[in-house]
Amino acid sequence: MGINCIFVKNNNVFSLFKSKPKLSDLIPQGCIDIHSHILPGIDDGATDVSQTTKLLDGLRNIGFSKCIATPHTLPEIWDNTADGIKDTFHTTKINLEEPYQSMLHHAASEYMINEAFLDRLHSEPLLTLKNNIVLIEMSYMNPPLALKEIIFEIQLKGYQVLLAHPERYLFYHQNTKMYTTLKELDVKFQMNLLSSVGYYGSKVAIAADFLLKENYIDFVGSDVHHMKHIGAFENKIIVKSETQLQSAIERNSFYE
Repeated sequence: MGINCIFVKNNNVFSLFKSKPKLSDLIPQGCIDIHSHILPGIDDGATDVSQTTKLLDGLRNIGFSKCIATPHTLPEIWDNTADGIKDTFHTTKINLEEPYQSMLHHAASEYMINEAFLDRLHSEPLLTLKNNIVLIEMSYMNPPLALKEIIFEIQLKGYQVLLAHPERYLFYHQNTKMYTTLKELDVKFQMNLLSSVGYYGSKVAIAADFLLKENYIDFVGSDVHHMKHIGAFENKIIVKSETQLQSAIERNSFYE
């Protein structure tokens, strides 16, 4: 089963979305962001504390009151460690002024699933979003060959798997049964909010809408890296499943 594109006749594409709200209008005051790259100099997000402050200020203006920092852990590219992430988090927090200091909720990580991850899984505790919930991502090129086995190993260690931005994995767009398989394996899904405005392209937006319609999206995140991401919150949503999107946003309150 594939995700079919929607073709609009009579050049009337814009009328479909004319009454759609801006994404920022859907974010309630006090919302918590569970996926962000706001720690400085640790991955491809903020480069210094000044940029961290700008990103936090932008998120605050949208409606977010707290942010979980989730820098990449990707050996040979962003070879972060749990101790290194926690040290950067505490140093950053000390150097921020209010209200930005209070916005930094705590530090977790976005773990790339590969062989190095399995070594880490068996050798040290993982940084979690809350309780036992660990945020993972896959390569955008191909899923791990032994994905089911890896998920099982993570679960055997006592973690709940939360898959970051499932809508962005193009290899699942024509194999949507795999989404169902992952849900049957008790994998939670975190959608990127900017997918709802078409930031990553129309195919990703269509996939996001499919997942929302199926009620597969458990939580959402900004996945903010830079100010262009902040600005995109002022775009109108293009997904049809607005009610499901709002429900997913509200479920982020779990992380308070």
